[in-house]
Amino acid sequence: MIDLRTTYLGLHLRTPLVASASPLSQEIDGIRRLEDAGASAVVLYSLFEEQLRQESFELEHHLAEGTNSFAEAASFFPQPDEFCMGPEGYLNHIRRAKKAVSVPIIASLNGTTVGGWTQYANLIEQAGADALECNIYSIPTDPELTSNAVEQQYLDILKAVKSVVTIPVAVKLSPFFSNMANMAKRLDQAGANGLVLFNRFYQPDINLDELEIQPNVLLSTPQELRLPLTWIGILYGHLQANLAATSGVHGPEDVVKLLMVGADVTMLCSTLLRNGIGHLQDIEEGLLEWMEKHEYESVQQMKGSMSQIRCPNPSAFERAQYMKAVKSVQHVKVTGRAAWRILSGD
Repeated sequence: MIDLRTTYLGLHLRTPLVASASPLSQEIDGIRRLEDAGASAVVLYSLFEEQLRQESFELEHHLAEGTNSFAEAASFFPQPDEFCMGPEGYLNHIRRAKKAVSVPIIASLNGTTVGGWTQYANLIEQAGADALECNIYSIPTDPELTSNAVEQQYLDILKAVKSVVTIPVAVKLSPFFSNMANMAKRLDQAGANGLVLFNRFYQPDINLDELEIQPNVLLSTPQELRLPLTWIGILYGHLQANLAATSGVHGPEDVVKLLMVGADVTMLCSTLLRNGIGHLQDIEEGLLEWMEKHEYESVQQMKGSMSQIRCPNPSAFERAQYMKAVKSVQHVKVTGRAAWRILSGD
């Protein structure tokens, strides 16, 4: 019997198929459906730094309101059930999810700075989360901000979170570093239990009718698999931290490729939003079918077999392949023009 088990963030998972943070986890029923369809763990939708700041601002406003009025006016102060230091709903969601399903629940914090919001990680742990994913979504726009300063923000956030929790912590980050390998190593040394590669930056669009900048969320495509595949293949064997692949995971072959370069888990979002939660079952069945056909007995046997350190041609992950790729495209273009001339009679 084929063994799909894997380990991620110290969690023993039935398969490497994990539901990543998405609207699908906003309701307990959705989490149950993800488990029923085969998700081995669920990453909850993200709690944003801005939400915690707003909660804190509103609390300060209510506490200060009426302080210049009569001392007897106790009603000026809010009742305990009217405020909290952070979105209590998110903590309740974790508690309810833990009671509703047996798969691990991974909470998600999304922020860009070190501050009070990182202390909220401790409340998330107390609520019962099995692990925490820090989604560090940062777009540096200050021309005076150096690359060292940007990288240090990531490390400072990780250290701040790790200082207040004992549960495993993963860092979800972007690929936009001057040396991704060095950044991964520094995060690993700073205590990251896992790295999630990669965050997708949702870039704004322009509404030409309203002449306004507006968000335009685009689901990922299978082509986006190449970036996490490349870097997981390069990083495998060089870090203690687990490696999770996200972005571009749409079918069983995508999962196979990522496992072969060294991913511990593959995270799915866009494909479930596009094809439905039941698509998880199709992917698992396809994975089993492929492994059986190619005589693989376990995920562990596959993991890292095509990584850079095990690849017969390690340069395949580096610049040596660049020239081959460019030349192959040039050949296709020439062939295409020649074919067009033939078809058009030119």
